[in-house]
Amino acid sequence: MQTSSDRREYPAHWEADVVLRDGGTARVRPITVDDAERLVSFYEQVSDESKYYRFFAPYPRLSAKDVHRFTHHDFVDRVGLAATVGGEFIATVRYDRIDAAGMPASTPADEAEVAFLVQDAHQGRGVASALLEHIAAVARERGIRRFAAEVLPANTKMIKVFTDAGYQQQRSFEDGVVRLELDLEPTDRSLAVQRAREQRAEARSVQRLLAPGSVAVIGAGRTPGGVGRNVLANLRDAGFTGRLYAVNRAVQDEELGGVPAYRSIREIAEPVDLAVVAVPAEHVPEVVAECGEHGVQGLVVLSAGYAESGPQGRERQRELVRQARTHGMRIVGPNAFGIINTAPGIRLNASLAPEMPRPGRIGLFAQSGAIGIALLSRLHRRGGGVTGVTGVSTFVSSGNRADVSGNDVLQYWYDDPDTDVALMYLESIGNPRKFTRLARRTAEAKPLVVVQGARHGGAPPQGHPVRATRLPQATVSDLLRQAGVIRVDTITELVDTGLLLARQPLPAGPRVAILGNSESLGLLTYDACLAQGLGPLPPLDLTTGASAGDFHAALARALADDACDAVVVTAIPAVGETSAADEALAEALRSAAAAAPAKPVLVVHVELGGLADALSRAAGTAPHAVQLPDERPTRARVEDVLPPDDALPPDALPPEDARLIPAYPAAERAVRALAETVRYAQWRRDASDPGKVPEYEDIDEKGAADQIDTLLARGEGLTLGTDQTCVLLARYGIPVREARPAPTPDEAVAAARVLGYPVALKATAPHLRHRADLGGVRLDLTDEEQLRRAYAELTGLFGKPEELRSVVQGMAPRGVDTVVRAVIDPAAGAVVSFGLAGAASQLLGDTAHRLIPVTDRDAASLVRSIRTAPLLFGWRGSAPVDVAALEELLLRVSRLVDDHPEVVAVSLEPVVVARYGLSVLGATVRLARPPARDDLGPRTLPVY
Repeated sequence: MQTSSDRREYPAHWEADVVLRDGGTARVRPITVDDAERLVSFYEQVSDESKYYRFFAPYPRLSAKDVHRFTHHDFVDRVGLAATVGGEFIATVRYDRIDAAGMPASTPADEAEVAFLVQDAHQGRGVASALLEHIAAVARERGIRRFAAEVLPANTKMIKVFTDAGYQQQRSFEDGVVRLELDLEPTDRSLAVQRAREQRAEARSVQRLLAPGSVAVIGAGRTPGGVGRNVLANLRDAGFTGRLYAVNRAVQDEELGGVPAYRSIREIAEPVDLAVVAVPAEHVPEVVAECGEHGVQGLVVLSAGYAESGPQGRERQRELVRQARTHGMRIVGPNAFGIINTAPGIRLNASLAPEMPRPGRIGLFAQSGAIGIALLSRLHRRGGGVTGVTGVSTFVSSGNRADVSGNDVLQYWYDDPDTDVALMYLESIGNPRKFTRLARRTAEAKPLVVVQGARHGGAPPQGHPVRATRLPQATVSDLLRQAGVIRVDTITELVDTGLLLARQPLPAGPRVAILGNSESLGLLTYDACLAQGLGPLPPLDLTTGASAGDFHAALARALADDACDAVVVTAIPAVGETSAADEALAEALRSAAAAAPAKPVLVVHVELGGLADALSRAAGTAPHAVQLPDERPTRARVEDVLPPDDALPPDALPPEDARLIPAYPAAERAVRALAETVRYAQWRRDASDPGKVPEYEDIDEKGAADQIDTLLARGEGLTLGTDQTCVLLARYGIPVREARPAPTPDEAVAAARVLGYPVALKATAPHLRHRADLGGVRLDLTDEEQLRRAYAELTGLFGKPEELRSVVQGMAPRGVDTVVRAVIDPAAGAVVSFGLAGAASQLLGDTAHRLIPVTDRDAASLVRSIRTAPLLFGWRGSAPVDVAALEELLLRVSRLVDDHPEVVAVSLEPVVVARYGLSVLGATVRLARPPARDDLGPRTLPVY
């Protein structure tokens, strides 16, 4: 594009797609010499008032000199960016580097004058705010640290753009002009503003898809059958409250299936908000172009033949995303199953699901159409096959997830008043860093339950753009739990946990009361509670002859007990039980639970279809007095025990505030769901006080930065030597116990004299390092004779001294050997890990992980979250070690990596934690230029 010798190469990495305040998209890119005509056309569409605000004088048209100036940039001292929709400019921003006197300058001047111009038709969409984020990022990249802007006092909209951005700024008034100076260094407030705008914009973009005023199905067949015609029928039969259109190029009639039909979307006189595309992939580009020209806001692309079909399909998918975003549209799909919104004022079933799910409070997201079908089916058939507890608020099946992803849907659910619980099936996480950030914020407001497919080595689906990560799945799971995600392993657990969370309160603790009419089932429940780390109380056996009244009284007593946080009711069918008895028992449990609304209640039943249905219906009508029967049941009938396949009738649906009790066919399933809820409730309580990142006065941050810069100047990807490692760590208050090389027995003896006896002799060859179990370490050597004997033993066992790379180290106080590591992952970000040293811990994978920066609460939970943690606290009579010193070490390592992202890997092994204090016996540090932190940069949509 720009070819002059005084200009740098076109900075393609500045190009980005952004979501605007109203949910539409725009393209941000550098302005080049090829944009002269676009610039003139853009300027002609700007009002005289906006031109006056820009140039402080009437300025009806741009001169040839203006056009040349505004399109010729060197991309260093003079930069212009444009926001485009449909290839045309809707806004521009530029900066010019200036010196202290305000005159044009070049590097090293670090201030620039900035100016915006937004078309009047696009003002109020947040275009200027998005451009400010991007031009500020460009300026920082080019060494500019401050922006200066002069604005007329009457231009309040532009003044607000600057003042609301969150940067540190100074404001002055002189000669009738407001002068603003902004420090471009990101602040906590600017980052918070940016993320709040991101949430509103992305949530609005999903809302436009899920709550359209009009829908066109493009590719609806002329005869029943086929994908398009089925979706059209599903929309019609669901009672979609907006306008519905059918589009088919070969249509002859004015209607298809009772819906107005057109040959092209262009023929529809009214606006179309959402287009469902069900045409062959080769015809999709033409359809997308027509939708963009007609002003369609979003697309659901059901068509297959994209990235899931191979390299050619992947390129076709890239072009689909580029084309849709060019016109400001977002896409669900391609290869999608569809979207659903059960809200009474919308009733949208733009999916292949033949029936509208029952309305409820659960939001569903599935990357897989097959899993989406399974989830909808389970929740539609009596609320998951075990009880008709609740239904669905919204459902999104993203298919190849080329554009709209789980992150976007999380943004929508965060403040959606119709969704209380979010369930997600993920086969890949495209941006783990952003997902964990959004998940934490969502989990602080409402439960988020996730099951992840392809987590044990399976590759993600071909259609899913996924960032490379080096983290094992166990680490990813730990990070999700740190963010408050309820991480489960199966679809069954996903539904079980979601049903409990949807209509029961969070428990205040892990204490569980168990009562029922089966001693054996009670004991199974008790054992399951212990296995899940809960605190079960002794089961109360009501005997098989218990009546509904007995259950009511026992449940009421348990709920009133201050020593109980939750109740599991077990029930088995008795001889002669009838459906009336099921209804009575369900009402007895419901009425008792309603009297203590702060504690959750679950039911474990054995093939009690009648009771499961009754529990669903118990709150389906207005409360009424129920006579609790005293008579004892005699025998159950088969037709009362087997659950029906039909969904509950509409008049059986519960009111919004009903206290519905989930029922489970197995004790293990109920208790597992309860345990996940208990852990989540504890996380919510802890999240209210997340802790703090301590400040340590002895940290030499500047000295570390200077050392890192000096070392990196020698080359990229540098593993530090022992001396440099010790110096760098010492700057952060992490001393490493000195170890001296011992290439010969005499040098080993000399080293021991300097260090002082007793000493340890270690082989540090790669195959022996940190492997005490192989015999490459000799400890507690108290004199020269023992040291020489140990040296001879090692060389006799493992080879020549030069092969062993032996070192001598002073003995540390005895304690528990641990390992502390930190790494910067390109996808997930900086992560700190902790575990005990030794083959056993490695074999069991007993390592815990937390995202950096680590707070004091994070460090405490990290130390206690490994299975072998009891060894640190005096297991089986051993002396407890200095856990406080260990937590401080974790915090210092976290600070080092957080302060200096060039530190891409740290390994401290072993760290011997003694009764008082600890000793770092081995350390390695790796430096490299840090990967780009896109979560700190301007808002952008993922590049695909």
